[in-house]
Amino acid sequence: MTLSPTPRSTIRRGRNRAVTDRAALARVLDAGIICHLAYVADDGTPRVVPTGYGHEDGTLYLHGSTGAASLRAGVDAEVCVNVTLLDGVIYSRAVFHHSVNYRSATIHGVARQVTDPDAKLHALHVITEHIAPGAWDHARGPSPQEFAKTAVLALDLTEAAVKIRTGGPGEEPEDLSPDRIGANWAGVLPLERSWGTPEPCEHLPADVAVPDYVSRRVPQAGPQ
Repeated sequence: MTLSPTPRSTIRRGRNRAVTDRAALARVLDAGIICHLAYVADDGTPRVVPTGYGHEDGTLYLHGSTGAASLRAGVDAEVCVNVTLLDGVIYSRAVFHHSVNYRSATIHGVARQVTDPDAKLHALHVITEHIAPGAWDHARGPSPQEFAKTAVLALDLTEAAVKIRTGGPGEEPEDLSPDRIGANWAGVLPLERSWGTPEPCEHLPADVAVPDYVSRRVPQAGPQ
């Protein structure tokens, strides 16, 4: 399926980097963990806050405290959510053409509050499993008090834009002339992300091993 851009989700600058495959949207959301939620506060000014998320079946879920101004202001209101992944820094022969490689998804829409208890619990499951896969089945579930203190927003993924930049630097013709082409280094410095060694909680008994659902996210060393 393809994205169906609206006037506000149509990419105008760098149109060649627009991706209309809806599967690409899912891949960006799968790869990210933190999104930025933009909303209009009660005083009429714009705000942006980072938060964890999860997504399933065309819906993005956000959660937080019932006292969070961002979640209160977002209920039945227009919001915008962005997830951006930095993949590398681009060095060019000209400062103007220095850039970054990235994957970005921006979603527009009216957020709704998830109030049905079963749907809310499911949304929390989706968010938890996105951020910490495997944790839901092993950690204690929310108590009635914790559940009541938690708000969940749902945002439809219908109106979204995906933009991806890959490859090397753009160059001006004069900077590729024989007398300039070797004047300074140009290329891409990739950004590689990986999980580090798990650090146990200070209260954890020493004989409790790191579970598989945590250790499987840590790259294993290859043969020496």
